[in-house]
Amino acid sequence: MEGSPDGERGVGTEGGAGGGAQGGADTAERVMPVPPGALTYSAADEEKRRGVRRMKALATGLLLAVALVYGLAKWGQSAGAGAWAGYVAAAAEAGMVGALADWFAVTALFRRPMGLPIPHTAIIPTKKDQLGRSLGDFVGENFLSGDVVRLRLRTVGIASRLGTWLSRPEHADRVTAELATAVRGALTVLRDSDVQAVVGEAITRRADAAEVAPGIGAMLEKVVADGGHRRVVDLVCVRAHDWLVAHGDSVMGAVTGGAPGWTPRFVDRKVGERVYKELLRFAAEMRDMPDHPARGAVDRFLADFARDLQSDTDTRARVERLKSEILGRGEVQDVIASVWASVRGMIVAAAEDERSELRLRVRAGILSLGSRMAADDRLRQKVDGWLEDAAVYVVTTYRDEITSLITDTIASWDAEHTSRKIEAHIGRDLQFIRINGTVVGALAGLCIYGLTRGLGG
Repeated sequence: MEGSPDGERGVGTEGGAGGGAQGGADTAERVMPVPPGALTYSAADEEKRRGVRRMKALATGLLLAVALVYGLAKWGQSAGAGAWAGYVAAAAEAGMVGALADWFAVTALFRRPMGLPIPHTAIIPTKKDQLGRSLGDFVGENFLSGDVVRLRLRTVGIASRLGTWLSRPEHADRVTAELATAVRGALTVLRDSDVQAVVGEAITRRADAAEVAPGIGAMLEKVVADGGHRRVVDLVCVRAHDWLVAHGDSVMGAVTGGAPGWTPRFVDRKVGERVYKELLRFAAEMRDMPDHPARGAVDRFLADFARDLQSDTDTRARVERLKSEILGRGEVQDVIASVWASVRGMIVAAAEDERSELRLRVRAGILSLGSRMAADDRLRQKVDGWLEDAAVYVVTTYRDEITSLITDTIASWDAEHTSRKIEAHIGRDLQFIRINGTVVGALAGLCIYGLTRGLGG
């Protein structure tokens, strides 16, 4: 018995209790245009709405049938048909009353019955925002409570399920592949210039903030004490000797070229040869004699320098000035910036290669974690505790934001459009209320009439 929408308006005028319920069927076939950002009204919703109209027709038809029975019963009663006509008329009369009352109640949810401005009707269109706030409060109090969330997560046993899932090789492969895709995507989104600037600034800032001389001195002292520098000295001696052998003419030329102009040439040549031989002999002795005095002098020099780096104020200040000069050079900044490009390329290549050491280790770690979570009760309890704490923190901290999503979304919906969509989903069941009201009313009327007659009324 509900009226159809009046044109494009969701709150329409009812055609009357009996005959106007389906008068606007052709108009209702059209789907109301959806304003931008409003609740969507799909083809499935329209199909449900057609089902609602069929149930409306059935309920209205039952009302008309009861009205016809009432008219015939009253005619038969006046024509002397017998006592049964009174019983039928009473049942039909009460059935009409029940049908009309339930029609009014169902219609009042979505629109004003017969278009009349009766108070407390068109409840959904007029109370939509209030209903949204109440729904948000209800969800916040009963679903976003810390105790409720913690209890629900505890009964689910996420850690146990997650551990069992991760312990399967095919799932570990899937997680590894997804992580590799995420890494590639993140590295693709990041601009190299921005990351290089951040890396360069971070390295420079940390280097400026920390004094490097004491650390270098301590490291050098330990290297000298362990004899780790001797291989470097060996290498230098070998390379010096080899260089002198290969460049003897250059050495002798440098010596003779620095001699006074008044000395004879043969004397200069003899002196150059003598100097070259002494240098060659010295380099060979340092190369072949581990206990050469010059090597001991190098050890003492390095040990003294290590102590000065740690304790001598002037030495430490000179190292700091040298550090600042080196870091300030453009070449050094370019090297620092190029570190990101190298690291990025290495990570991307490893992420793309299914057999790379990085992906194999990540996969093995996932399998190991899954096996441990599936078998270790203490680990499962710890993981569940972390998840519960994180979920409780989110729902308690952002409960207002979450519930406002409900209230703000419902508030943004068009009232008439919302009423149409809700009616499409629950209207079919509501029509059974009208049918039941007709049947129950008829039975109640029959009982009342029978009791009245039985008591001599």
